[in-house]
Amino acid sequence: MTGTAAGAADRYLALIGGGDEYAAVDLALELLDGGVPAEELLLGLVAPAQRRVGELWAADAWSVAREHAATAISERVVAAVAARARSGPRPARGRITVACADGEYHALPTRLLAEVLRLRGWHVDFLGASVPGPHLITHLHQAGPDAVALSCTLPTRLPRAHATITACRAAGVPVLAGGRGFGADGRFARLLGADAWAPAADAAADLLDRGLPAFPPEVSPAGGPAHLADGEYTQLVRRRGEVVGAVLRALVAAHAPAASYSARQLESTAEDLAHLADFLAAALYVDDVSLFTEFVGWTAGVLRARGVPAASLAAGLAAFGRELRDFPRAGRMLAEAAVACQMFDPSGGTSPGSGGAGTVPSPAPGQARPRV
Repeated sequence: MTGTAAGAADRYLALIGGGDEYAAVDLALELLDGGVPAEELLLGLVAPAQRRVGELWAADAWSVAREHAATAISERVVAAVAARARSGPRPARGRITVACADGEYHALPTRLLAEVLRLRGWHVDFLGASVPGPHLITHLHQAGPDAVALSCTLPTRLPRAHATITACRAAGVPVLAGGRGFGADGRFARLLGADAWAPAADAAADLLDRGLPAFPPEVSPAGGPAHLADGEYTQLVRRRGEVVGAVLRALVAAHAPAASYSARQLESTAEDLAHLADFLAAALYVDDVSLFTEFVGWTAGVLRARGVPAASLAAGLAAFGRELRDFPRAGRMLAEAAVACQMFDPSGGTSPGSGGAGTVPSPAPGQARPRV
């Protein structure tokens, strides 16, 4: 078989969407045997398919179960391609530790990076999803890698990623940050002290080929970024359960549709409100309102796909504003998010053709079922 990764994209998506693991693996291996480079297969076939899987879930075209099954098949395909392509001398370019930040469970993008680095001759320690910071530091002392490639897909994991970056650099190991959680332009990687940032696996491998760092890290004052001195992030995190509970009660009292929710609908709504609280906390941590407003825009798009009026989201934001009335920075962020929500759908209903998918990624499919 001959062809290109891009040319096989539609067929591959259909196979993983249909749960045909054997055919998906066969397709990838046939392309590899036909001369398509392994790196092209990983980044030009598997990675785009996974992005499309996420879009289909967000559009309510695929269920959580179908998304999970497709992702599992892609993981098997990556393993098969890596095993077939791995030949020749042992890696001799140095040692890289690849890991997800603590609490980050989107491991497939990180696995793609690990395999690309192996293809380029690096010795890679792939530690997988959600690596606690202290355990990662212990590994660094034991293995002595040349650098750490740290992935963060969800901005809600940025505070833990920050702690890990700080600890790695204190141990004398530079950090290459990657993943959409660090911002579409890597601005949060710079803010939190990473030595470099890359938007994709091939760019990360190129940076490591040239050597780190790519930009000098900003030095934060003792105790973290200056904006954290107001205590709003800390207080919101500490009171998270209390705040979410109060907002849910206020929403049920003030928003007529919520008053008739079933127990399951109320449970889902509480989960959605918790995600809003987590993204608001992350925005407070990095002092960037766009992190929150873009998530609200994404949530509005998901709600629209599921037939839930945008007014429900607006009511939730208003309830947060009342509960956090003593939090000036959070209040300003909630106000901007409310404007963004109104711009999404001025009528308060479902607006055909509206956007809503920002650069900030969603909670993992299965972890959030927007209903607010």
